[in-house]
Amino acid sequence: MGMGRRDDPSGHRILQILTIVLCLPAVSCQCRILKCNSEYLSATSGLHQGGEESVEFCVALRAYSQCTRRTARACRGDLAYHSAVHGIEDLMSQHNCSKVGPTHGPAPAQPTSPDCMVHSDAPETCNYEKSLAQQGRQANYTHCGLFGDPHLRTFSDDFQTCKVRGAWPLIDNSYLFVQVTNVAVVHSSSATAASKITIIFKSFQECVEQKVYQAETDDLPAAFVDGSRNGGDKHGANSLWVAEKSGGQHIEIQARYIGTTVVVRQAGRYLTFAIRMPEEIMNSFEENQGLQLCLRGCPTNERMDWALLQGRGHQDVPAHRSAAAAAKCKDKLPVEDLYFWSCVFDLLTTGDMNFTLAAYYALEDVKTLHSNKDKFHIYHRTADLPPGNSCPEATVPFALLLLLCWICCSLPHL
Repeated sequence: MGMGRRDDPSGHRILQILTIVLCLPAVSCQCRILKCNSEYLSATSGLHQGGEESVEFCVALRAYSQCTRRTARACRGDLAYHSAVHGIEDLMSQHNCSKVGPTHGPAPAQPTSPDCMVHSDAPETCNYEKSLAQQGRQANYTHCGLFGDPHLRTFSDDFQTCKVRGAWPLIDNSYLFVQVTNVAVVHSSSATAASKITIIFKSFQECVEQKVYQAETDDLPAAFVDGSRNGGDKHGANSLWVAEKSGGQHIEIQARYIGTTVVVRQAGRYLTFAIRMPEEIMNSFEENQGLQLCLRGCPTNERMDWALLQGRGHQDVPAHRSAAAAAKCKDKLPVEDLYFWSCVFDLLTTGDMNFTLAAYYALEDVKTLHSNKDKFHIYHRTADLPPGNSCPEATVPFALLLLLCWICCSLPHL
């Protein structure tokens, strides 16, 4: 990683002015260049030219460049986008920055940016676990996850495979709203996968202002949509923050004021979602707040209907295809639980190897977020569906179940 030159401090200032001038309403809502600009300006706020801070400029410029690459397709022909790309190239040359290197630096010990200001007088209510401990209570945590084609693990550890094309609410309570948007994976089938996840952290007492996080395919920002990384200007703002675990592939949001952790990943072209949340927070909703997939599961007419397939003409799955899919999934998922079989199911349905990673990361998130290690693995699908929507009995050979699953997702979406 190269060090910056100190003899041209005007370059950085010119790019700042350029990004501000070009942040006009004419920029398409599909083009994410404004978000890239905001993240760059936030990362470089308070930095000066020369010395060690030139290294930080290089880190910020690489992250800026990575952000523009992720939104390149949507920004074709956009003046702000192309100006930013050329500006980044010029600045990286001026500062002698390598194009290869880290895209985020270590958190400073004493952050000076207003966005990262630590409030030592943050109220106790902004730390959920600490607040409970003072009351002599202990939190009981729940977990929900969504991945693949798509497979849903609810807060009650029910495991379902659903169609749910379009936008659907995963969580809707007094503190948090989460919505997933699923798109078709294979045009000739009902298979879908997540392409967009929107998370709204609602304003809470002295702790946080309302913050919105939005992830889309090829755009997992390390900031909220307003460019900030924490809960705003309130005393407890640092009880909510966004952290980038792997550039453009894995982010984690900590909401300490409600004891909640959110993980969003991208595997291939699609997203995965996982959350750890206290039961008390999970249950903080009014009955009229509507559907929550993480709480009640998918509507019965959106779940994969195995029983109705019996008696229809079966499309044969060659044994070598099933064996090959199982072997590929076995590399990442040695235990033959429902994460393993979901992986096999998705490979047979789509042929996309990235679904192997989706199942693997979903299980890894369970191991990190679930409070009961005895429930990491699930071996039986939810069987409490009404007649006509029930899964095959345990006595049915799993090979037949897998065949029926594959046939179901191969049928045209009605």
